[in-house]
Amino acid sequence: MKIDLTDTTSSKINSTLMDARRAVGSTAAGMVLTLVIVTDEGSAYDALKAANDASREHPSRILVVIKRAGRSPRARAGARLDAEILVGSDAGSGETVVLRMHGELASHAQSVVLPLLLPDAPVVIWWPENAPLHPAQDPLGAIAQRRITDAVTAENPVEQLAVLADSYTPGDTDLAWTRLTSWRSMLAAALDQRPTQVTGAVVEGESYNPSVELLGLWLHDRLRVPVERVTTDGPGITAVRLRSKAGEIVLDRPDGLMGTLSIPGSPDRLVALKRRDTAELIAEELRRLDEDAIYAAAVRTGVSRLIDPADGPAPTAGDALGLAEVAEETANVVEAAVATPRVTAKVPAAAEPARKVAKAAAKEVAKKTAKAAEKSTAKSTAKATGKKAAKRGGA
Repeated sequence: MKIDLTDTTSSKINSTLMDARRAVGSTAAGMVLTLVIVTDEGSAYDALKAANDASREHPSRILVVIKRAGRSPRARAGARLDAEILVGSDAGSGETVVLRMHGELASHAQSVVLPLLLPDAPVVIWWPENAPLHPAQDPLGAIAQRRITDAVTAENPVEQLAVLADSYTPGDTDLAWTRLTSWRSMLAAALDQRPTQVTGAVVEGESYNPSVELLGLWLHDRLRVPVERVTTDGPGITAVRLRSKAGEIVLDRPDGLMGTLSIPGSPDRLVALKRRDTAELIAEELRRLDEDAIYAAAVRTGVSRLIDPADGPAPTAGDALGLAEVAEETANVVEAAVATPRVTAKVPAAAEPARKVAKAAAKEVAKKTAKAAEKSTAKSTAKATGKKAAKRGGA
């Protein structure tokens, strides 16, 4: 059943929902949560389809918020609410209300949504695109226990991870993290089957994919080992390699469908690693509404912790001390190097203290060399002056 309401109110929408429920023979609500989707007209169809599919596992009231502020000053000054109500087979296993807010009302969406929330039920909000910089401080995000974003839709998905880390609040999550569930499960199971000391890891995947970065951050956070990120053509994540003394544990998925798990001392096995659609991702997120501490730790690790093989290994403090010793032995070379600046490769942030030690050592050696040169010059001058005076006295 589909009902259209033009220039309506939240009260009229609530009463229409009750009448529609009775008309289809379902007097009880039987829904477990309210899912609020904030989107635009272009993405509304796909988002609503995914939510309806997910509602078959989690019966819910779906509120789709579409803001249409208007292009002209006259349209922006007005305020109108149009609603499209879907009940029965058209709305999955729950109820769907599409709210189109026109004019000034678009800036006060929370005042329309609040009366339509299911009583005593959790609230989940999802931004398929254009998520706010701080979801928990958004007026709609503040009324939700769970806030879902998707970094892959950002202009720069990798930089978006830094934004998510800065604005993280308990209850936040991202679909880029949800896409990693199968990978994390397989890798954890592989280490359970073959307990070993992991010394390093490599994550291979397409560039500008936040899931590739998040998987590397998770491995770095849980295993405390250096993680390299290698760029491939995709699709998505293509392989993960865990290095150990016993050999490499490899999980390879070149086609986005089936993966191969290779463990030293065991035969290779095929595992299901199909790339899941949005409906499956949303359904997984709705299974748990508490804080995801593992996601919080991973996203806060920082993408700068990952190593790009093209940049080469970062210098250590020991390397810096070695450079200082060489500089002390070859003072003239160091002095020339300091006097003539060179363009060098970018040094990772972790190597900044080492570079400062080397630079300070080089400056100290140059200073000592200059002082020695001044003393030598003064001594030579004094000696020459003494010889001239001796000749005059002898004449």
